[in-house]
Amino acid sequence: RWLRPLLAGEIRSSYAMTEPQVASSDATNVELRIEQEGDHWVLNGRKWFITSAMYERTQIFIVMGKSDPENPNRHLQQSQILVPRDTPGVTLVRPLTTLGYDDAPLGHAEVLFENVRVPAENMLLGPGRGFEIAQGRLGPGRIHHCMRLIGAAQRSLELACARAESRTTFGRKLSQHQSVREDLSRCFSEIEMGRLLLLKTCAKMDELTPQGALDYIAAAKSTVPLLMQNVIDRCMQIHGAGGLTEDYCMADAFNYARWCRQADGPDQVHQMALGKMVIKRYVGA
Repeated sequence: RWLRPLLAGEIRSSYAMTEPQVASSDATNVELRIEQEGDHWVLNGRKWFITSAMYERTQIFIVMGKSDPENPNRHLQQSQILVPRDTPGVTLVRPLTTLGYDDAPLGHAEVLFENVRVPAENMLLGPGRGFEIAQGRLGPGRIHHCMRLIGAAQRSLELACARAESRTTFGRKLSQHQSVREDLSRCFSEIEMGRLLLLKTCAKMDELTPQGALDYIAAAKSTVPLLMQNVIDRCMQIHGAGGLTEDYCMADAFNYARWCRQADGPDQVHQMALGKMVIKRYVGA
């Protein structure tokens, strides 16, 4: 019912995990309740920054919530369940912006679930396996963001080079000023650093599966967005005030890089996890 249309690009899905009232960087904090009533599950809770929720082609939500909050193992308290967008009780409260951008037509939204009833068969894998699903899904998703940011930074660099060659200040081209050359050289080097880390991460994922490449995924996710944000910022500076406008792609790209440092887990969570893995690898602690 859902997978074939998704694969064909006829519809879109939306992943609903983050919540406004808890620190969702720790996914075990989610509070949306998923309770069984006969042959149905009933959902109650609020989500926000749900990508593609406002998009007209989005037809299905993948919702993470707590189905067993008393389970002593906090990683088995969560489940994920399919909720068709037109299910009674699903309310798109409002579109959200990041640094003033609404990212239309996909966008991000606040979504309210009030006594939303879906068939028992809509549960994914089974009750208590929500955290497991999240870990499997988010690894590759983090890498997609990094890939797009490499492209955005590369495009910004190319535009900045053209700008530097076409503008003149103090009697010479911008491209002849030492500070501009230094900025462009750093941009080139940092893009290549990010690209190589990303390529190695992807190779590890192909070789070991995403679960076996968690160290490189964490390294890429906590390094590439900030690195590309800095690259794009320099390219914006070379464009002067125009770099802050929608006349060029860089302001939107900067916004994307900035929110990627929060999306799919903030930098600090990935650095904490990677640091633990590195210490264990070299000291066995």
